[in-house]
Amino acid sequence: MIAVKRLLIVLAPFLLAAQAPAPPPPIVSPEVNSNREVTFRFRAPNAKEVLLGREGAQRVAMTKDEAGVWSVKIGPLEPDYYGYSFIADGVALIDPRNPLMKPNLLSTQSMVLVPGTPPQIWETREAPRGTLHRHFYKSAVVGDHRDYYVYVPPSYDGKKKLPVLYLLHGFSDDASGWTSVGRAHVILDNLLAEGKIEPMLVVMTLGYGAPEILTSTSATRPPDVQSRNRERFRDALFQEVIPAVEKNYRVDARREKRAIAGLSMGGGQSLFIGLNNLDRFAYVGGFSSGIGGDDPGKIFSGLNSSANAKLRKLWVACGSSDFLIEPNRKFHAWLEGQGVQHTWVESEGAHTWMVWRRYLAQFTPLLWK
Repeated sequence: MIAVKRLLIVLAPFLLAAQAPAPPPPIVSPEVNSNREVTFRFRAPNAKEVLLGREGAQRVAMTKDEAGVWSVKIGPLEPDYYGYSFIADGVALIDPRNPLMKPNLLSTQSMVLVPGTPPQIWETREAPRGTLHRHFYKSAVVGDHRDYYVYVPPSYDGKKKLPVLYLLHGFSDDASGWTSVGRAHVILDNLLAEGKIEPMLVVMTLGYGAPEILTSTSATRPPDVQSRNRERFRDALFQEVIPAVEKNYRVDARREKRAIAGLSMGGGQSLFIGLNNLDRFAYVGGFSSGIGGDDPGKIFSGLNSSANAKLRKLWVACGSSDFLIEPNRKFHAWLEGQGVQHTWVESEGAHTWMVWRRYLAQFTPLLWK
């Protein structure tokens, strides 16, 4: 009897396993077809409603099958990277079947590539590859630990001084936004291989001079947080990041070889910093810039036609469906009224990375001319 009991104890896990229901078969999500249609799938048998939320598009209802798998097919889509999430009974979730992520400090999503034929400028091609260096430091200006990335072109050998583009991210992104989502390093590699840009360093740093801007709401946000955010970020850039870059890399520190550009919040910061410091920057770019409701005459009090002698290129762009299009149109009109020479681009698109990747590919060939 004892021997039988011992045998049952040994066999118990196997007997229980045999009685347990088989795990459901794995699902494929996302599935990208050759015609650029994409099928998204999400297993949630107990959910009452699941929607697909996709970057730059309206939410789409998904349909549940007998196995509890929700799915929807969309497209064909234009070749690009798209952020997306599943909204199950009101809760936004990432795709558990997809390892490709779109990091964000407030709303992380999954990401899918719809490839082009031939590959688009942000897709990996056969080309010499630069490197990304990540630096960490304690900011005395802001009072926190932060990081910045430096893109180093494949031809960099530390002998020739290179020009520098300071490339700023948008609100809720982190310092990796322009590479992990924007694919800036891949775009630059491909443009270099095509001979469309000159070798340059690109510095992408954390853009919060007032980090509390991330945790406050419109109701709790202090009225001066926007100005403090851009002013303290400027101070950290001037006092900490630029000196460190120019110490650790072979950099041409002349204003004619220094540019600043960014998207959304970073676009507003680029315009504020660059146009108020033309002794430091000759090239300035704003992509879908978060200019805000402030009077441009106050933010850019000294900006007039005399700036044209120093500005090599001022490039301002925004998508026609962007919620920031009107402030950008007004800023464009204000620049015209001040006699400040600039390029104004109003393209198709909303407030999305699909727009900003294209802007980077258009802006960088204009540098160092």
